[in-house]
Amino acid sequence: MSDSDDDSPQLSAHTLAALREFYQDQEQRTRHEESVTNALGSEDVFKTDLQENWQLSQFWYDDDSAVRLAEAALDAAGRNGRIVCISAPTTYKKIKQLDKNNCDVKCLEYDERFKIFGEDFVFYDYRDPLNLPKIWKNTFDVVLVDPPFLSDECLCKTAVTVKFLAKDKIILCTGAVMEELALKLLQVKPCKFQPRHANGLQNQFACFTNFESNHLDTS
Repeated sequence: MSDSDDDSPQLSAHTLAALREFYQDQEQRTRHEESVTNALGSEDVFKTDLQENWQLSQFWYDDDSAVRLAEAALDAAGRNGRIVCISAPTTYKKIKQLDKNNCDVKCLEYDERFKIFGEDFVFYDYRDPLNLPKIWKNTFDVVLVDPPFLSDECLCKTAVTVKFLAKDKIILCTGAVMEELALKLLQVKPCKFQPRHANGLQNQFACFTNFESNHLDTS
């Protein structure tokens, strides 16, 4: 057999193009992650945008929705209030950008990329709902939560965390189909405001609270 008789498989032009696009995308993501890391410790960290990780069921709110939720949380917390965002990093960022009341804001997240938020970041896994500082019990004026998965199990376990952290006010964003369970677990009712996502979401989404909010009581 001559050297020219090479039976090794050859990639098609379409496959090669797809591979080039994949590697270019990976390189772009790496550069972006490096720029985010470089922003650590500065105010620029709240202006950075991390890509959604769909494997973690991440779907970021559009800017208008993040603003509405942030304003509602800040108004409800008041001056020097305490706010915790559970699985809602885009709202956490918006709260930090808009805060003029010197609020203490925490970001509970499974995705450790959000360590860029420094001491505000706390690793959180809904499957271990009480793995949190004991001194946080019932110390947050507002708990804003967006459970990562649309399931009874996820909402039930996340609700344990919410009830542990909350003084009283709760903002829950999740699928509209969870209304009955949300009421049972957290005594929250649907608002007129419906959060929207930057890249769209097939499931009908809703916002629930256990208090009145001018920011959320209009569509």
